[in-house]
Order: sequence, then structure tokens, then C-alpha cells
Amino acid sequence: MSEYARVAIFEVDDAALDAIITQINATDAPPDGVPGTRITVLADRAGGKVAISVRFASEEDMSKGSAVLDSMDPPENASMRRVSVDKFEVVIDKQPS
Repeated sequence: MSEYARVAIFEVDDAALDAIITQINATDAPPDGVPGTRITVLADRAGGKVAISVRFASEEDMSKGSAVLDSMDPPENASMRRVSVDKFEVVIDKQPS
């Protein structure tokens, strides 16, 4: 059974990135209404970008979660702007043996 990933790219400053990290690390659960199974945050501090990937067990869950994530406001006092949002089917997720 396939998994799905919603990947949002943001332009951020260091304060915004730190706020995102703090907000995500403050809880072990996704936000209410987001049936995500995993979150990955990739940062390019020098380039001022962050990619936030949220995994979902189904396309339906991704659709529900996307609606909630699209309505969320950025952390307070954070200078950030969403650049893009893309949705993918996860076709390989493999760790080297």
C-alpha cells in the first residue's frame, strides 16, 4: 500500500526556521485534523529555505491534512512565505542495509 507526501517549500529567515523547529518539537502529535504519520523538515539556512514534508497513509488522509495545513498561520514573529506545495506518492523509502 502506498504512502503519500505533501511537501511545502518556504522562504524563511533564521528566526522563522527556529520558530518552526520549536513549534514542531513541542509535541509528539501532528496538529488537530492532520492525520500525518511522519514529518521531515529540511533546511537550507544559507539560502533561506525550508522544505516541510508530511507523510500520510492514504490520498484521502493527505487531502484532509492539506486542508488543515493550508489554513494554518506561520509562527508569531516569523518572517516566512510559502513558495510552493506539491503532493507525491512515495514509491521508494529505503534505508541502506
